Amino acid sequence: MLSRAVADGGATERARPEEGAAGPATRGARVLAGLQRGRAWFRSFRRTRPFWGGVWLVAGGWTVLKFSLAPMQLVVSTGFDGIAGYLLGGGMILSGLVPLAAPQQRYTFGIIGAVLAVVSLVASNLGGFLLGMVLGVLGGSMMVGWGPKRPARRGRRSAAGAAASSGETA
Repeated sequence: MLSRAVADGGATERARPEEGAAGPATRGARVLAGLQRGRAWFRSFRRTRPFWGGVWLVAGGWTVLKFSLAPMQLVVSTGFDGIAGYLLGGGMILSGLVPLAAPQQRYTFGIIGAVLAVVSLVASNLGGFLLGMVLGVLGGSMMVGWGPKRPARRGRRSAAGAAASSGETA
């Protein structure tokens, strides 16, 4: 009797991992599918907006802001010189984030961001010790130069392929 109970208990213990093995496998597949959907969404988001220009402009604004942080009492007592880093860095960050939400505004905010980056050279600790200014100008120019991806023209490529296969030169 005891040996049979032990044998049944052993069989039960062996059966549970097999049943549980299907659960984590399907959970892993769901997680993997979710990650793949998230990656596809992010790729689509990145390709339809001036993403890298915005990233560089935000990084430049954060650098300018970081190097000009001071206690608020000091900022108030120094006037514009103290608050310029906050205004310029915050403006650069805002100029980098707005075109991610509204890509049609990339020209306006790219130019504003680049101008703020250049002004930060004079008004805010050499533009975050030149690093913030360079990142801001790079991001602003990338934003202005960005354009939505155009669909490929199939008629032109098929005509070129037909001419190449027949031995003609275009």
